[in-house]
Amino acid sequence: MTLSSMVVSRDWQEVSVLECILGGLHMDVAVESEPQRALTRLTNTKVDALIVDCDLNGTGQFFRELQREAPLASTVPLVIMGGPHGRPDMQTTGAMFAFDKPISVEQAVRTLSAARNMILDGRLRYHRAGLDVPVTLTGRHQKRVEAELINLSQGGLQVRVDDGFNASDLLRASFALPGTKTGVKADVEVAWSDDRGNVGIRFVKIAAQTQQSLRLWLAQQYFAN
Repeated sequence: MTLSSMVVSRDWQEVSVLECILGGLHMDVAVESEPQRALTRLTNTKVDALIVDCDLNGTGQFFRELQREAPLASTVPLVIMGGPHGRPDMQTTGAMFAFDKPISVEQAVRTLSAARNMILDGRLRYHRAGLDVPVTLTGRHQKRVEAELINLSQGGLQVRVDDGFNASDLLRASFALPGTKTGVKADVEVAWSDDRGNVGIRFVKIAAQTQQSLRLWLAQQYFAN
């Protein structure tokens, strides 16, 4: 899955460098030379990362208006660039990353890679992969029951169990990741349940290596869609 970015700049030499770097990071690039037009586009179009050239006239007002759009400002990683002496303080802009002009390719790659990783981490943290595989639930006194795994995320899973299962007794869950040799075993707790046999389960304790395998597997499913 390709991510999206917007570059707000009129410095076409620097823009061309950014387009090459962002393309290498599998990020689409939209370029706007007018801050106000960029703001309008941001309110109507989903953008994963925003890169702003602070040498462009009107960026001060742009940052103020951007911060008033609280949902947008809090969900889009903001990268600012400019001369080392003319760049505003990051705290006043709400930016998470910055680099100087003229662009150092090495620095820009490092900064934009960090921004991309932040975007992906945020998406994958809440991504749920739909499944239809068996899962073994273990309750108190080692009582076991077989259930159906409905979906899976980094933080837990949803299962469907037969009538009569006491969700409050649940202590552990184990299942195999489809297409791998990895078995997942975790201490768990019930987050919610309904009267149709659906149970939301939260991971409480899971081995670090298993957690990493789960994260990689979920990332593969995410990008395969």
